[in-house]
Amino acid sequence: MEGISCPRKHILNYSETRYMEIMGNIESEISAGMRGKALICYGRWNMDSLLRIFPQKRRDFWKVTADKAQEVCEIRLRVDRPVIIETSRGDFFLDHSGIWREEPYGAYSVTETEIRDLIAYLCQDSVYAYADEIRQGFLTVEGGHRIGLSGQAVLENENSLRTLKNISFVNIRVAHEIRGVADKILPELYKAGRFQNTLIVSPPGFGKTTLLRDLIRQLSDGNAYGPGLRVGVVDERSELAGSYRGRPQNDLGMRTDVLDACPKALGMLLLLRSMSPQVIAVDELGEEQDLRVLHMAASGGCSLLATVHGAGEEDAARRLGGEYMREMFARIVILKGRGRMECRCLEGG
Repeated sequence: MEGISCPRKHILNYSETRYMEIMGNIESEISAGMRGKALICYGRWNMDSLLRIFPQKRRDFWKVTADKAQEVCEIRLRVDRPVIIETSRGDFFLDHSGIWREEPYGAYSVTETEIRDLIAYLCQDSVYAYADEIRQGFLTVEGGHRIGLSGQAVLENENSLRTLKNISFVNIRVAHEIRGVADKILPELYKAGRFQNTLIVSPPGFGKTTLLRDLIRQLSDGNAYGPGLRVGVVDERSELAGSYRGRPQNDLGMRTDVLDACPKALGMLLLLRSMSPQVIAVDELGEEQDLRVLHMAASGGCSLLATVHGAGEEDAARRLGGEYMREMFARIVILKGRGRMECRCLEGG
């Protein structure tokens, strides 16, 4: 891919790097097509951080899974059901020693006590202190791993959730930070040394958050196509930075400021007022308020980097409004699965 000019349509194929398979099946080899730039930021420390999710008395059981952390997408715990380890190679179960197996018959089943002990441990024996997080339905822990929770809802009113009780379902979403996955797309997002407003469109599970995270890091640190920029990130669900006690566990770059666990519209306003970002980055646009504030940011000279769920440009136009999308964004990157990306210049880009 020579030069920086952006054709109206440019197909990028990442199948050699197995980029879309990293959601659980990261291997030690890095594609020669990435020229050695892609680094898997998943060393011993992050494997240990996965093990430290569990109470001390259960760590021997979980040690094999922690050692295979680079393969794991999610760990599903359901009361009276087998543990399920989700990977890109398929689902695996655990025997009573924690060894992976392919068949569920005779596999270890999660007990109510184990779920209760895990929640108490994650909340440091003070569930009340974590009431806000539990009401949101997840906890973020050291290492950037995200713990989804489900059980019995306690309503404040018909439109508001007070808390969850009798938690019986836990989804441990394992954090994978991968440097370099944005390398090939990066030159298409600049024009005359200036980053162009970019929208990433992707169905769930295709790696849009992983791509967004690496783009933020490279914009912040600077790259071959442009200098480092101040990036403001509104991380509503703690997925981009993976913040733990307010400190990002993922590397989003040296010039990035993160507002964690804040609704996007409110967060963008706060960052614009307090941190003077040159780029605003958000994941999963959709609410009308988000779009209004994003327009305000762009009108003030701030560049935009955002994602939206969808299978292509038409889906994105339906969600955001075609006229709005073409006015706000100069580039659209569409993730197509199995490593294929498509970059287009929108009107005027």
